[in-house]
Amino acid sequence: MSTKEPQKWAIQDLYPDELAYCYGCGRLNEHGYHLKTYWRNEEETVAYFTPQPYHIAIPGYVYGGLIASLIDCHGTGTAAAFAARERGTPLNPPRFLTASLHVDYLKPTPLGPQLELRGRAREIRGRKVTVEVELYAEDILRAKGVVVCVEVPAHYLHALTQQTQ
Repeated sequence: MSTKEPQKWAIQDLYPDELAYCYGCGRLNEHGYHLKTYWRNEEETVAYFTPQPYHIAIPGYVYGGLIASLIDCHGTGTAAAFAARERGTPLNPPRFLTASLHVDYLKPTPLGPQLELRGRAREIRGRKVTVEVELYAEDILRAKGVVVCVEVPAHYLHALTQQTQ
């Protein structure tokens, strides 16, 4: 993909309907965040989220659990994007789940401004992708995380899809 042409679809928009109910990024979860991961350039993905007043920790600041959730979902979306690109199937990304999540809270995150998440694959090894995610508010790095993502095996995906039918 050229870095000059904007991506018109999010990775999560390509997930099959039966796997699109994640609270963080599922497009079919009416109560969820609907986080969407896009390619920013050849090496990095991006997602945006604007916290609402009810995402409060203390007055004026975002709840840390929301930050962890956003890093988690952007991490799995980034893993899917990099894995699909590596396999030559960018329109059919594999589905990943979180095996490990580590978050460092660097500075308080203000409640109100749009948050920007940037993701990069640090390592791709078989079914495992390790992703680094940075979270910015007002162009200041507020939190960073490492998400170890594992591709959901085909037999497990089949069992999941049978449960939703």
